[in-house]
Amino acid sequence: MPPQTEHTASYYAATARAKTHYPTLQGDLHADVCVVGGGLTGVNTALELAERGLSVILLEARRIGWGASGRNGGQLIRGIGHDVSGFARHVGQDGVRYLKQAGLDSVTLVAERIARYGIECDLRWGFCELANTPAQFAAFDDELRDLADLEYAHETRLIGPQDIHEIVASDQYAGGLVDMGSGHLHPLDLVQGEARAASTLGVRVFEQSPVQRIEHGDTVTLHCSGGTVRAGRLVLGCNAHLDELEPRLSGKVLPAGSYVVATEPLSEARARSLIPQNMALCDQKVGLDYYRLTADRRLLFGGACHYSGRDPQDIAAYMRPKVLKVFPQLADVRLDFQWGGMIGITANRFPQVGRLRQQPNVYYAQGYSGHGLNVTHWTARLLAEAIATGHSTGLDIFSAVPHLTFPGGKALRSPLLALGMLWYRMRERLG
Repeated sequence: MPPQTEHTASYYAATARAKTHYPTLQGDLHADVCVVGGGLTGVNTALELAERGLSVILLEARRIGWGASGRNGGQLIRGIGHDVSGFARHVGQDGVRYLKQAGLDSVTLVAERIARYGIECDLRWGFCELANTPAQFAAFDDELRDLADLEYAHETRLIGPQDIHEIVASDQYAGGLVDMGSGHLHPLDLVQGEARAASTLGVRVFEQSPVQRIEHGDTVTLHCSGGTVRAGRLVLGCNAHLDELEPRLSGKVLPAGSYVVATEPLSEARARSLIPQNMALCDQKVGLDYYRLTADRRLLFGGACHYSGRDPQDIAAYMRPKVLKVFPQLADVRLDFQWGGMIGITANRFPQVGRLRQQPNVYYAQGYSGHGLNVTHWTARLLAEAIATGHSTGLDIFSAVPHLTFPGGKALRSPLLALGMLWYRMRERLG
């Protein structure tokens, strides 16, 4: 079966405001920097570099936003990922504070970019982190103290179990933590809008132009079927779809399947009854549920991360019980869209950002582990700073966190991690 090169049949692809199309690379071109990957990492790195006056060529193997960048849950939530305090021995306490602050500032960066370039992407503020157990709810106190220590500027408040229906019409939760500085949006509209902005600044964007081979040296040469690109520096932003283009990086990221469904449009009253304040919501399970309302009042519900490397045969049938466990009142509602995609998981759930030790003119960012909507924008800024000025303190801090290569090689990485995640799920149920 030939590889899929057009956007998957998602809700986002069906409702994108302006579907962008760029030419295929033909001929031999030169640029200061070549960026490989047309997702949020690559597009924003190209945009940041163009803002700094460098000439940039962006190569995308399929379409802009084809991967997780254009088909994710659309949740714009603060944070780098899992608790970064454990990295103190690598980056020090000041480095930990920087990472925590970056988790907040990265959301602001996305909002500023949307405003600066007038990108219409259904941005809506308001998020609630949901506790599945009383112990998880109690842990929100530590999170609030952390935010207060960082002088977080946005409203946050605890919602006890007796008031949770003010946020979500479900009996599954022991409480929540509301954050009005996080929210949700249409991710494909976002990344395509950012690509248009980059193009207006002179970035040469090429789609349907997979890189077949990289020739390293002081000048990097990238070979595609229709031509070549020569550049002084290279940025790899392929994440879960890097494959074997750069084996020194691909072994450190596990592509894991995640799945989303969207209902038929709901009446205004019914939509409001489900999520009265139109927030993004996400629970605390290992195989977490995340959901929200779209601009046309559909319930968009995702989760069920798969590490086995095999997608469900029928995503809607697989996801419907999960939807009904949270919202049994939707038994009569049709699912209009179902889709999946690959996210890049790292062993420590922390993004990998830096440059290759053997080829210091090759930069990369990958492995956002489900937190890419905001963090991609931050890492793109760090890469552009380093390339344009020769130094980025933030990039040094991110690069100081070590990353393991998944054991077992390409064939065994997914099965081994699937077994590990099964153990975590069993412990969660027993606990």
